[in-house]
Amino acid sequence: MGFVTFKGARCGGPEEALQPTNTRGSVSSSLLAEPAGSCRQPRRKAPCWKTEGLFFSRGHLKYHVSLLMFAFREGRGLQSSWWVLLRKAMDHARAALSNLFSVEPMSYTRFSIARQTDGDNSHVEMKLSADDEEGGDIERPEHMHVSMAQPQRNGKRLCFLVIAAVLLLLIGFLIGYLSYRGRMQLAARCQDGSGGCEITPTASYLVDGEGTVEEEIQGPPVIFWPELKAMLSKKLSAKNLVDNLRWRVGVDSFEAGEAEDTNMATYIHEEFRNFLDKVWNDEHYIKLQVRGSTKNQVSISINGKEEILETPDAYVAYSESGSVSGKPVYVNYGLKKDFEIIQKVVASLNGTIVIVRAGKITLAEKVANAKEAGAAGVLMYVDSLKYGITDTLIPFGHAHLGTGDPYTPGFPSFNHTQFPPVESSGLPHIAVQTISSSAAARLFSKMDGDTCSEGWKGAIHSCKVTTKHESQIMVKLDVNNSMKDRKILNIFGAIQGFEEPDRYVVIGAQRDSWGPGVAKAGTGTAILLELARVISDIVKNEGYKPRRSIIFASWSAGDYGAVGATEWLEGYSAMLHAKAFTYISLDAPVLGASHVKISASPLLYMLLGSIMKGVKNPAAVSESLYNRLGPDWVKAVVPLGLDNAAFPFLAYSGIPVLSFGFYNKDEEYHFLDTKGDTLENLRKIDNLDALLAAAAEVAGQAALRLTHDHELFLDIGRYSEELLAYQEEFLPYIKEVRELGLTLDWLFFARGDFQRAVTALRRDIANSDGENRVIRRALNDRMMKVEYDFLSPYLSPKDVPFRHIFFGKGPHTLRSLVEHLQLLKTNRSSVDLNLLREQLALATWTIKGAANALGGDIWDTDNEF
Repeated sequence: MGFVTFKGARCGGPEEALQPTNTRGSVSSSLLAEPAGSCRQPRRKAPCWKTEGLFFSRGHLKYHVSLLMFAFREGRGLQSSWWVLLRKAMDHARAALSNLFSVEPMSYTRFSIARQTDGDNSHVEMKLSADDEEGGDIERPEHMHVSMAQPQRNGKRLCFLVIAAVLLLLIGFLIGYLSYRGRMQLAARCQDGSGGCEITPTASYLVDGEGTVEEEIQGPPVIFWPELKAMLSKKLSAKNLVDNLRWRVGVDSFEAGEAEDTNMATYIHEEFRNFLDKVWNDEHYIKLQVRGSTKNQVSISINGKEEILETPDAYVAYSESGSVSGKPVYVNYGLKKDFEIIQKVVASLNGTIVIVRAGKITLAEKVANAKEAGAAGVLMYVDSLKYGITDTLIPFGHAHLGTGDPYTPGFPSFNHTQFPPVESSGLPHIAVQTISSSAAARLFSKMDGDTCSEGWKGAIHSCKVTTKHESQIMVKLDVNNSMKDRKILNIFGAIQGFEEPDRYVVIGAQRDSWGPGVAKAGTGTAILLELARVISDIVKNEGYKPRRSIIFASWSAGDYGAVGATEWLEGYSAMLHAKAFTYISLDAPVLGASHVKISASPLLYMLLGSIMKGVKNPAAVSESLYNRLGPDWVKAVVPLGLDNAAFPFLAYSGIPVLSFGFYNKDEEYHFLDTKGDTLENLRKIDNLDALLAAAAEVAGQAALRLTHDHELFLDIGRYSEELLAYQEEFLPYIKEVRELGLTLDWLFFARGDFQRAVTALRRDIANSDGENRVIRRALNDRMMKVEYDFLSPYLSPKDVPFRHIFFGKGPHTLRSLVEHLQLLKTNRSSVDLNLLREQLALATWTIKGAANALGGDIWDTDNEF
């Protein structure tokens, strides 16, 4: 029976007549029938008294004591000394209750308790609540009684003990709950796995003080993060990684859409089928510019006499075909500031042939800067000072300032799909060719202008800036590239999640290469295959149940500007922006051994720092990668460039990205994008096997951690810091902006709104039920959309594909806004007022929109500043 309220009336004697009131309503007459063999005693007059309490049977009390003990054990996160004291207190409480009920035999029915004492009986009468509400005591039939001879003090004692038991139950519940919350907070602080306190909030089970299992939770086995991390490290095989590279030995080229690229795609497809349950292909039909039937040629003409400098095997895709001649001008790395410097020396660059050296920025960016300055053509060489001994190596490249098929901008290149006859604005329409360092040295020796400054010379000491004004020295480019329609294949395999299969982390690597491409594409493909094997093994044989899906992707046409990856993003953009929450790039993971190269979205900084604490440094296994880089490693993060397949994921689709690898900061890998990118040359890097294994472990841990925890490991607060850093750059221009009749206040208020939205989401996460899948999914979705919300919604993805205000390309970016504001102090006359208005509006409302989206529902937002 549940709770019964006792009301007693003492009527003229020491014995008590208690009338229990059933608070739930009337009582069945059958339940009130007099028990067989019972005897009635006349009621004695006594002074009246009333008391109220809760009715519990002995079974109820013992049950709640046991429950209380369980609650304390659940709070095992408390110090052991506390547990000892609490256990002693509970022992005393249990003994007292046992003594109370075991002194004398006790018999009870559903509605009464009868204690036999010395053969004397007392009467307990029941009184219904309805009768009590009507007023006076109405005498009930005498068969509604039980015998009780317990003195009055024992009844009070019973009431006090019952109340004490209830209070102890509440206290135990609170202690157990607070201990549970403490363990969850401890888990959050220990997620990096670097300390002995690490547990993960994905599951828990009850253990007693000696560590033995108290209660077994039904369901799949729980794999905690430290154990999962150790499995990955143990199963990764450096031997397998190197063996996967041998497929490229003896092959001259894996050019996109050609036989070797297709054969490699077939091999990867079959390997995926051995490991993964879901494997499929993605076909695209694209336009590629390839080398023509006649090699390109670079020559120099002096007073009408032509001399061939070089007839290279390599070419630059998307160059303008034909012949062009012009005056040679050297512009260092081809940076914007380099062109600003040279334009002070050379009156005009119109119609010139610009000479640049590789490095700093992509070839496509160099060509775009040259075109903007009015140049007719570009020659690029690899400087042996930065790249080592490369006198004869000629790199391949592309001149498209963008990614994807430049003849279907903003659209996927699927077959039988009609698109308007448009082309990307990133096509240069000027002639471009790469040459060797030795050819560049001969060209400089023919020039008769001023000598280069020391910072511009590099390894060519005969460097000249240009020719004399009266000189008749000209450079001629003959480009014979041709356009081809080709089918390319992207290969995919997937491990489906068990809780949220429609949320994906994508791991991808470029497969194609103009030459052997061992460092460019072979190493990433080797890691991709090994991670597919190992993670599948952990899922199938070790019982790991990833909450979210992992997709493995092999891209084609990466050498032409991440064409395969971009076309996939364009083809499935409506789906991917809502389901893919991280992209991990494996391209060119080992190009050296001296330094670590990291490019990543700020959302993944915390995750990457946590992972590096658990991965050994290949150069010194006694320390971690985190120890090698130090706590300020974020300052060394390298911005993503157009040459990285991760760039369109971040800047076009708004998906957080991570790219990790090893390189030599002061000496580029000089075989990259050349015919010399072979396994033999890659083997010249010290400790290659360990470097490959470390890069694989970082990528594997990132994928596993993002599918392991209840809560997505995304640091939403990091963008608040990035916005604050930009605000500090805006502050010096407040006065100048006001003089133009504009204000920066709205931009600052939008940043404040984003910070408040971050704080509100963190509070929602802290106060939510972590075991509620619906709530957890909603909170995770708000986090995973942060990156996407920084794509400016006011721009067309067709006209401005890279809309991200932090990492995109164009005047809408925060970096472009800073550069425009700087003109207010350095060159006020060149400030475009209408452009500045548009930049402020785009930045303000993109940030405000991101804050609103992060905040949650529409009724939680406003547009007030």
